[in-house]
This record gives sequence, C-alpha cells and structure tokens, in this order.
Amino acid sequence: MPNTYSQLYIQIIFAVRGRQSFIKSSFRDELQKYISGIIKNEKQKLYAIYCMPDHTHILVSIKPDITISDLVRDIKSNSSSFLKEKNLVNDFLWQTGFGAFSYSKSQAKNVVELF
Repeated sequence: MPNTYSQLYIQIIFAVRGRQSFIKSSFRDELQKYISGIIKNEKQKLYAIYCMPDHTHILVSIKPDITISDLVRDIKSNSSSFLKEKNLVNDFLWQTGFGAFSYSKSQAKNVVELF
C-alpha cells in the first residue's frame, strides 16, 4: 500500500489451553525467538515478548495490511507445532481466542517495561 502511514501499537495476550503451566523456563527463550521470527516473517515490528508459564504477552507495531486475528492465528498455529516437533511439550495447545489492546506511541514504552 504505497503512501500509507500507520502507527498502531497492539499488545496481544493469549493463554495456554486450560491455563496450564506448560511453558518452562528451560525453553522460554527458544519459544520467544521462534515467535519473534513469525512476526518478522509477517513483516510486523516486535517491541517486546514474554512467555509466562501459562500465557504470552506480545507488543507489536502492526501494519494495516494484516489483521490482528491473522497474525495471532499464525503465531499460535506455528508455535504450537514448533513445541510439539521439538518434543518440548507433547500435548500443547493454545486456548481459543486472545486479548488485543491498543496503545499510543507514548504509552508503548510503559507497556514494554511491564514485560
């Protein structure tokens, strides 16, 4: 989309199915790097990511050529497959749905500090 400018900061939060504590510190960094790669491949800008044992927080600047739902679908689908293929978690599933919250540029820094 030529000549299009946007400044959309979105915090995305989604949980492990049943809020089970399946994300272990032993592979947290690997999972975060994998999810970061998905976001980069989708040509979105990642500001912060943190995987808690039972849920994940992501702050991205999203372009208007992709929907938040499509981005989250790709992150959840691919990261779930990644965890299973690497035998890090056998019965891993993300919970259906997610939370998405918008922030101004000035608020984005404060959100990153909370991660």
